[in-house]
Amino acid sequence: MEKYFNVGKIVNTHGIRGEVRVISRTDFPEERYKIGNTLFLFMPGSKEPEELVVKSHRTHKNFNLLTFEGFDNVNQVEKMKGGILKVPETQRGILAEGEFYFQDIIGCNMVTTDGEELGKVIEILTPGANDVWVVKGANGKELLIPYIEDIVKKVDIKEKIIEIEPMEGLLS
Repeated sequence: MEKYFNVGKIVNTHGIRGEVRVISRTDFPEERYKIGNTLFLFMPGSKEPEELVVKSHRTHKNFNLLTFEGFDNVNQVEKMKGGILKVPETQRGILAEGEFYFQDIIGCNMVTTDGEELGKVIEILTPGANDVWVVKGANGKELLIPYIEDIVKKVDIKEKIIEIEPMEGLLS
């Protein structure tokens, strides 16, 4: 069975010409929403995804606005609200060294260089200059670990282990 990855959620329609408003969950919107690209729409309660081909893409405020081939008016796209747009694993591009997909990092165990287990990465925040990895410890407490070279020393996606060297005050 093919594995799919989220690229966005359709939250509403926009106008009357079949445009949908998407909250994007991808680092590559220009690639994912490129005209002619195929996306798969997963609707709650539906067993099979619907294949959609991007007809147009533009940004408006904090949203990506998309139209799909064969969908020309608001009545046709109204049923897409709440759907999740995904791409198959085969469409994931190769990243440069030191770059990772969010879904590869989330779920990894984090340990210090001294071997202390800190917990699992449960979320990634992107507030500005660098990402922040949210780690939930065994005690339920959440730690915020900035993804910077001085702290994150090793990321092993296959073994699902991230090794960090915490700076003073980071873990308190």
